[in-house]
Amino acid sequence: MEELYNTAPLVYDAIMNEAEREHRNLELIASENFVSTAVLEAMGSVMNNKYAEGYPGKRYYGGCKWMDVVESLAIERAKELFNAEHANVQPLSGVPANLAVYDAFLDPGDKYFGLALSHGGHLSHGYKVSFTGKIWNCIQYTVDPETEQINYSSLLKLSKEEKPKLIMTGASAYPRTLHWDKFKEICDEIGAYFVADIAHIAGLVVAGEHPSPIPYADAVTTTTHKTLRGPRSAIILCKEKWAKQIDKAVFPGLQGGPHMHIIAAKAVAFKEALSPEFKDYQHQIILNAKALEEEFKILGWRLVAGGTDTHLLLIDVKSKGLTGKQAEEGLDKANITVNKNTIPFDKEKPFIASGIRIGTPALTTRGMKEDEMKKIAKLIDKVLTDIDNEKVIEEVKGEVKELAEAFPLYAEIRKSKKGV
Repeated sequence: MEELYNTAPLVYDAIMNEAEREHRNLELIASENFVSTAVLEAMGSVMNNKYAEGYPGKRYYGGCKWMDVVESLAIERAKELFNAEHANVQPLSGVPANLAVYDAFLDPGDKYFGLALSHGGHLSHGYKVSFTGKIWNCIQYTVDPETEQINYSSLLKLSKEEKPKLIMTGASAYPRTLHWDKFKEICDEIGAYFVADIAHIAGLVVAGEHPSPIPYADAVTTTTHKTLRGPRSAIILCKEKWAKQIDKAVFPGLQGGPHMHIIAAKAVAFKEALSPEFKDYQHQIILNAKALEEEFKILGWRLVAGGTDTHLLLIDVKSKGLTGKQAEEGLDKANITVNKNTIPFDKEKPFIASGIRIGTPALTTRGMKEDEMKKIAKLIDKVLTDIDNEKVIEEVKGEVKELAEAFPLYAEIRKSKKGV
């Protein structure tokens, strides 16, 4: 990055310091991952320079021959990856993808269902401060108070009472399997559209580690980072009968020129995800999450919903006298990165929260396996049970450094750092 160093040294320095932070810290935020160098190269390519409003073969700008090539590749690979009838690869991120689907199926003011944010849902599933909760009338369903899992009988009862036009499913902090067939039965019963947001579990889905909603849902949205390990963006998958209205909702409905450098990176990531190695990687994500679950239970921590079937765990830290904010900040001092997270029926505000969310995709990308996960659970426990002890934090920080050095990340990038 010689030109960047010469042109904008402060930006260069921030980038290199971030590369060092990613290597040095144990990244356990469930929505984060580390992309390949090939994906990084596509994102930083000349594809950034081109406007390409429209779709392959039907653009509003000239000179789009190679834009058509990469977008067509991304579309075909996405369809193959998910076994989908239609794919739109232009959404800029997960929230715009969800907005486009709502716009395709709903009129302003229409009623729909979304999982409540503090029960594992996402802002874009109708939370009151989101446009998705302002433009449309969202009724938020919750998990069962006893199991902390979705109760499909209760959801059916509520659906019959409220009669939503659409049910949005999926989650950002729900650790258990989502049963798409049951959602489909409910939607058919009341005549509602069925939409699945699989942003967190897309990689697990394509590898067969979690059931796929494709056979059941009218539309499926997903980000392309997280477990899918691609660029920060999104796609929409749908049945062919909805293709025109989905495409129209994305462009010209919601956005103009697509980000072609990111679409190129999606095409790269989808090719990587079609490999046998990617399936092995996703299986290891699950094994690592189960190893964390086992160790945290041994250490006496309460896990929301009793454990995990996926890549993430939600730990109730309030049960041991902490807030999520305290836990996040204490662990960060020891170079362990997690995020505070509300838990079902949380009495704390989201910025404080009663839980922390932990995920395994990023550390699995680095090559860590079950033994490392068990060690990391012990390190987390060590910090959180004596959170104000600076000596303990320094000890854990030293052990974290040893782990990070044993599984280096972006070594060539970090080696090339120049002084600023």
